[in-house]
Amino acid sequence: MTRATHDPDARRPRGPEDAWVDGPRGRYWGTFGAAGLLLAHPEAGVLLQLRAIWSHLGGTWGLPGGARKGDETAEAAAIRESDEEAGVPPHLVTVLGTSVFDVGYWSYTTVLARAEQLFTPIIGDAESEALSWVPFGDVTALPLHPGFGAGWPALRSRLDELL
Repeated sequence: MTRATHDPDARRPRGPEDAWVDGPRGRYWGTFGAAGLLLAHPEAGVLLQLRAIWSHLGGTWGLPGGARKGDETAEAAAIRESDEEAGVPPHLVTVLGTSVFDVGYWSYTTVLARAEQLFTPIIGDAESEALSWVPFGDVTALPLHPGFGAGWPALRSRLDELL
């Protein structure tokens, strides 16, 4: 059985999507799943977010993103969340593909995209300690969010094909 529980450490107004989902394969954030934006620029690398220390797995680097709304596509969620958290201009994002991690009762979609123009990211909420364009070859030198770290080799290979 799966169930959703609301975050007791709420820092901003929450919607029905903002809850933990528990099930036989673990606990995950986002009633309707979650999505993150793996935004790449051919010269600058990928845009990464240092998660705020108070957040789940805080102090690790990962993708801007978050919970999907009930009627939202993964692509729309990833772009919306990245705009909110990192000041990613939606008009500069070209979606190239997706990669889905699915445990049956919850899923996380990594949206692979190209930044059509380099821009300076802006911390838009308390969930980020820092934002940085990280060269492709330097990503694994960072303390990565475990899920992103596990997926990075395959994601980088896909980016190499798509860019």
